Amino acid sequence: MYHTWMRFLTPGPAHHRLGLVCLGVGLQHGALPTVGPRTLDHHVAVVISTGTGWYLSPDGRRTTVTAPALLWLTPGVPHHYAPDPGGWDEGFVDFTGPATATYTELGYIEPDRPVVPLTDTAAPRGVVARIARAARRDNPLLEVETGAAVHELLVALRRARADLTPDGDQVLKALARDACLPLSVADHATRHGMTPAELRTAVRRGAGCSPKDYLLGIRLGRAKELLAATELPVAAVARRVGYDDPAYFSRLFTRRVGMAPVRFRAQQGRTVPGGWSNQVPDPDDPPMIERPHAP
Repeated sequence: MYHTWMRFLTPGPAHHRLGLVCLGVGLQHGALPTVGPRTLDHHVAVVISTGTGWYLSPDGRRTTVTAPALLWLTPGVPHHYAPDPGGWDEGFVDFTGPATATYTELGYIEPDRPVVPLTDTAAPRGVVARIARAARRDNPLLEVETGAAVHELLVALRRARADLTPDGDQVLKALARDACLPLSVADHATRHGMTPAELRTAVRRGAGCSPKDYLLGIRLGRAKELLAATELPVAAVARRVGYDDPAYFSRLFTRRVGMAPVRFRAQQGRTVPGGWSNQVPDPDDPPMIERPHAP
């Protein structure tokens, strides 16, 4: 005996241009029937909160599924799975869109790894529940709201992966801390006792990009803050973020940002009394704008 609720959606062409659309959402628990063998033309994330079962790969390999876990069902790949007789508790989201290719490139979707152990399903299941609530038929924002939540679901699933620490890989945290030092990728690898190839593998696995791109994103973000919040010359900004050659920095900034540093400053520059803060605001105690008292 099992219990199930599901809703299927049909977003229009304009919604598909947003990058991701939700095609369906469901919540099920109990001794669910076997799924497949079947092949889909879209993605499905199946989040399993409790219970055990099995997944059969196209090559005949049988993998034990133990909650908390995620099943990735990807387009064109045959799949066949079911819970054990005791049943399990699952939530699923069907989705598609051009952004799935980029999420796959970044490692958020893993077609070659259909069974992914999770540390906890609270955050992903919370997103699935919000999609279910948004999927009511009288919701005028239905397609946009559920599509936006699919992006959030992919992030929540990435954070919940059991092979990654909850706060991010320590190598990535160290790279972020030292990103603006005038060090090459090889220098960073040496500091961590790794070869450049090992560092590339670690960063690709954790951040979905190369060490060079990871460091560059942090450096340019800091450069933008300095350009917007200070009057430092561009050459000084370049040195602050690890570039001794200001001309090279300007070319790099222009190529990646789409405008020169001086133009970015002209658009975004603003004087902040007391300077900008590096402290992340507490969501329970957000910063407040002090209003002048009436005389």
